[in-house]
Parts: sequence; C-alpha cells; structure tokens
Amino acid sequence: MVLMVNKILKDIKYYSKIWFIMSKNSFLVVMSQGYIFSMFLLGKILRFSFFLTFIYFLITGSKTVAGYNFTQTTFFFLTFNLIDVISQFLFREVYRFRSLVVSGDLDLILSKPMSPLFRVLLGGVDLIDLITIPPLIVAVWYVGFLLSPGFPQVVFYILLIFSSLILTTSFHIFVLSMGILTLEIDHTIMIYRDLIKLGSLPVDVYKNPLNFILSYIIPIGIMFSLPAKVFMGVLSFKWMIVSFAFSITALYVSFRFWKTALKSYTSASS
Repeated sequence: MVLMVNKILKDIKYYSKIWFIMSKNSFLVVMSQGYIFSMFLLGKILRFSFFLTFIYFLITGSKTVAGYNFTQTTFFFLTFNLIDVISQFLFREVYRFRSLVVSGDLDLILSKPMSPLFRVLLGGVDLIDLITIPPLIVAVWYVGFLLSPGFPQVVFYILLIFSSLILTTSFHIFVLSMGILTLEIDHTIMIYRDLIKLGSLPVDVYKNPLNFILSYIIPIGIMFSLPAKVFMGVLSFKWMIVSFAFSITALYVSFRFWKTALKSYTSASS
C-alpha cells in the first residue's frame, strides 16, 4: 500500500513538472504573437459582453426565462462560461491533434516515456483563457452572492463544477479517439462546441424532446445547468450523486474508447 502511494505521488510530481514545462512553452509561443493575442482576447471579451447584453434585453422583454429572473439566468450563463473556459484552458491541445496524426508526429509522442493521452490532452494550455478565468470566478462569486445561497449549496456547487470538468474531459478524450479513427477531429470538436452552447441558458427553456435529449442523452443539462440549479436550491443534493456517477462512467468509457482507438492507429512509418 505504501509503495502504491509513493508511486502515485511520484507520478503526480513527474507529470506536474512536464505539464509546467509544456505550459511555459505554450505561453512563450502566444506571447511572441502579441497582436494576435490581443485580438483573440478582445474577441472573447466582446462575445461575452454581447451575450450578456442579449440576456438583459431578453429578460427585460419577458421578465423571466423559463421562470428564472435576470440574476438567476446570468448565473446560469456565468457557470456555463466558467466550465467552458477552464476546459478550453486545459484542453487546447485537442484542437491541434489532427496535425499530429496526419504529419506522423504522433509517432514521436508514442515513443516518449510518458502517457500519450496526457501529452495530446494537456500538452498546450491557452494563455488567453487563463487571463479570463479570474474575472469569471469573481463574477460568479458576486452574482452567486446576490442569490443568498446557504453554505451546503456553495459546497455542492463547487463539487458539481468539478464533476462537470470530469465530463468535459470525457468529451475531449472521445474527440481525440475519433481523431485517430477518422482524422475528422476538426469537425467533431466543432460539433461539440456547437452543442455545449445550448447550455449557456438553463435547459428548461427548450421544449421536449430537445429538453429530454439535453438532460439525459447528451448531458448538457448535467454539465452546465445542474450546478447552478443545486446552488439555487431548485434541486436537491442527491443530484450531485447522479452527476458524479454519470461523469465517472463517461470518463471510464472514454478511456476504454481511447485505448481501442490507439490499437487501430497505423503509424506514419509503417
């Protein structure tokens, strides 16, 4: 047991060091393109501001959205952005995976003394998203404070954010696996991006069968709406168990799918 714990701690230290080095290299590349960096950052800020303005006028015209007032709807939107931006910050390398497969550079990654999944999933964090995360956390805290939650709701919310990040990890691993099998990772990741945009508002706004699909088949509701609902006291804490059960199951299935896809990979040198 002690040997197992020591090995786990050693692996954590090893991969943390690798992640830090890769992140530093990614930051240096971004900072060397100052103009492009500034334009992308401005674009993210404008997109966020425009959608928040859209929510404001939507609520102004109809008073509520699916029974939620402006503050509550804004909290749904901020929760969606927090989960989405953190996942983009961590998994930006996924968007560059196709070139590794097509060029044969994936062969080099497979030959390294490290997990290839770790490299292609967490190998290139996004500096732009890192800059936007702290203001998002402040905004979530401020708007959440206006909703007057109890301490248990705050704890459950944080845990459900973690559960949602596990679920987004599963989606990105699935996309990487599809990239090996079909080479169509660009289309797959864009489909994922389009689908999760439906979670920027509470899934209650959609009528059946779309509401049912987003809640139970494509778990957009579990990923984005559930944390905010539990925070507001709309749903009980038992949904936290449902969320973690779904997320861990999805993570396990995605790992299995990755291993299956990797077995079918034909290297560029073969």
